[in-house]
Amino acid sequence: MSIASSIRQQFVPITPEGYPFIGAFALVSLILFWLWTPLGWLGTLATAWCVYFFRDPPRVTPVRDGLVVSPADGRVSQVTTAPPPHELGLGDKPLLRISIFMSVFDCHINRSPVAGRIERVIYQPGKFINADLDKASADNERNSLIIAAAGARVVVVQIAGLVARRIVCFVREGQPVGAGERFGMIRFGSRLDVYLPEGTPPLVAVGQTAIGGETVLADLAFADAGRAFRSG
Repeated sequence: MSIASSIRQQFVPITPEGYPFIGAFALVSLILFWLWTPLGWLGTLATAWCVYFFRDPPRVTPVRDGLVVSPADGRVSQVTTAPPPHELGLGDKPLLRISIFMSVFDCHINRSPVAGRIERVIYQPGKFINADLDKASADNERNSLIIAAAGARVVVVQIAGLVARRIVCFVREGQPVGAGERFGMIRFGSRLDVYLPEGTPPLVAVGQTAIGGETVLADLAFADAGRAFRSG
């Protein structure tokens, strides 16, 4: 193994979207050092946090057909049934909704929960209330993706929060996407909702920590012959 490869393995990659912010934090830190050294060290800590926030670690995604993986790192804040966002035109029938809340200390790269094709990308302006509140799903600024996958439609919604003021989406309509593939991010602290077909049982519980691209939220093929689940 080369020295360069060894060094790369010791550091988590940074998403390119973070470089302007990291540069700005570093510049402010230099100015603060010039003004007063203790302030400069505080700026250095803030710069280190910014680097940490924009980390983009590699993930190992399970690829079995039908598996739905978490679209983000964070805490499972809700497992409930609710109608999908009205702007999607999918009707008012309640669907299983699993919500992942991301704090400012979580990795904010968003990953596709399933493999499929992006049918629609719909941006909806809105408020910036606490993303951990239930009404944030309907009131807050959001960006929704409808993904055609495994004979079903899966919806994933990026929701801005109290601090988050910028939703970034990397994909476009008609584009194929793989499970666990990066499709966007939200700055800084927010939530993602995943809506699944009626009758899909959840495989996570409220309070559980989810890892984006790795934690299995549900199985769209739960009724297939030969499939079984063990509790314990």
